[in-house]
Amino acid sequence: MYGVHTYASTPDVPVNLRSLTSSHAKNMDSQATETNEDGCYVGLTHDYLNVQNVMDRVRSPQAGAIVMFAGTTRDNFGGKPVKELQYSAYNPLALRTMLSICKAIRIKHGLVSIAMVHRLGVVPIGEESILIAVSAPHRQAAWRAGEEALEECKERVEVWKREEFEGENGVWRANRDGAMGQKALEDDPES
Repeated sequence: MYGVHTYASTPDVPVNLRSLTSSHAKNMDSQATETNEDGCYVGLTHDYLNVQNVMDRVRSPQAGAIVMFAGTTRDNFGGKPVKELQYSAYNPLALRTMLSICKAIRIKHGLVSIAMVHRLGVVPIGEESILIAVSAPHRQAAWRAGEEALEECKERVEVWKREEFEGENGVWRANRDGAMGQKALEDDPES
């Protein structure tokens, strides 16, 4: 059965990152949300991500393999020291997109189950920002599905990343590997 749990309303916020300020970001993703349907679990949370909890969501006696991906905050980007990452999302749309990705990948690869959880807010160095767990009857399908789920998430899900560097303004980036960012507005009091 389909269920969406939202604990706070999310205002209609413009997606143009040039006008996205920290106050907009706080309004967009103020509370955790989750959706669970047809062997697919997706969630957005400000809480620390727990690998075991996400693995347990896909554990099944029908699965001969569970593959887990954990994306963590590294301490540098392009040779610059990173202080922290900050993630924002438009929760209702991000959840729908995450669920759509998971359902398509589950069918395509014959998975038993898939879970995708993205952390929002500040994610310090060394902590996880995303966990993806997949279970399948055999390991090959699980490996392929896990990588595809990550790439689709980075390409399509409405989650935005702000990298905070030591000693300079932050940069908003598309949530994609190596994508160039846009410097945060000079008048943003939280830059």
